[in-house]
Amino acid sequence: MPVVHMRIDNRLIHGQVTVTWASNLNADHMIVCNDKVSVDPIQKIMLPAAARGVKCSVLSVADTLAACMSPEAAQERIFVIAKFPADAVALLDGGLKPDEINVGNQAPIPGTEFQMVTKSCAVTKQDAVMYRDIAGRGYFLTYRMVPSEGKSNFLDLLTKKGL
Repeated sequence: MPVVHMRIDNRLIHGQVTVTWASNLNADHMIVCNDKVSVDPIQKIMLPAAARGVKCSVLSVADTLAACMSPEAAQERIFVIAKFPADAVALLDGGLKPDEINVGNQAPIPGTEFQMVTKSCAVTKQDAVMYRDIAGRGYFLTYRMVPSEGKSNFLDLLTKKGL
């Protein structure tokens, strides 16, 4: 499967993603993956517009798996942006095998009990379980805002916060 990178970022597509990540990865197709976002008509218009010329799909978990496993995908360099760690786990459960997984921005969600692991990454206890699940599958789970930053071990950051 040609998924060169998966980023877990609840801000989805923004400047860091389009300008630095997509170009650094040489991605020619960005897929935003989240079941709720995939049925939001406004997001389906706005997110591809924010992709600044890179092919962009806004898909559910099931449709992301189907797209990444399609014959057409073999010709692409796909960059998946999972909104939440639960989306990333569901993709991995479905057989997706990205080359690398990175945790990016996770803005706090009102009404949840979260801890700020970094200044831009809020994590609940349930999220921490999912991040550890991802790492337990053999992925070195990194935290980086942009590709030029050094790769921080995200599990170490969780451990330092008692998660």
